[in-house]
Amino acid sequence: MQPSFNPNLVTHSLLRRSRQGALATLMMGSGDPYCSLVNVATAPDGAPVILISRLAVHTKNVLTDSRVSLMLDERAPGDPLEGARIMLSGKAEQATAENREMLRRRYLNAHPSAADYADFADFSFFVIRPSGTHLVAGFGRIVDLKPEQFLTDISDAAELLAAEQGAVDHMNEDHREALGLYATRLLGADAAEWRCSGCDPDGLDLMAAGRTLRLQFPERVTSPGGLRKMLVRLADEARAKV
Repeated sequence: MQPSFNPNLVTHSLLRRSRQGALATLMMGSGDPYCSLVNVATAPDGAPVILISRLAVHTKNVLTDSRVSLMLDERAPGDPLEGARIMLSGKAEQATAENREMLRRRYLNAHPSAADYADFADFSFFVIRPSGTHLVAGFGRIVDLKPEQFLTDISDAAELLAAEQGAVDHMNEDHREALGLYATRLLGADAAEWRCSGCDPDGLDLMAAGRTLRLQFPERVTSPGGLRKMLVRLADEARAKV
């Protein structure tokens, strides 16, 4: 039996798994559309995070008009039009003193090599605050969604978010076997040096060999204790699979 189509979950997963996307901005002066390739991570709620240089045309455009669109696709083998993709609209907000360290941390977890230039004076982190998205997931599966349908509610998860990096480091240093089991037995991926790149109330992000997986939790977790119990539970489930 084919699994039921859940557009909210498809969009949510694609946001969390995407590491590159096509950023569309409006050209200064003319307002003509301009598109460029950018690396992408996510904020705790799933909003896209980008790191861009003021020397780049797209950054100059964003600083003049913050309206942007970001296309993310599944990079499916074969015909790329058969894979799911989203066209997300919103406004790009430059990092503030309050959220820059969090955005920097999550971006570098997803793109470690960016540490070589992330703190250069001309580079800035931006978070794209979505106003909506257009999902195309195959024939007859075209849906417009509001942000509350695909972003993660973090209003009750302050404790978890404060402990996130410690949990990520702990999993990568002491529980690589469990990460491998999540990837291979729960998500059907090939064996690799899987590592954790982030966690939030809805799930865990795993990365290896240029690929990102999303391990969705069966229930939300909002505290470090809840996360610990969930990860033990999922590891036990993975070990029980043959």
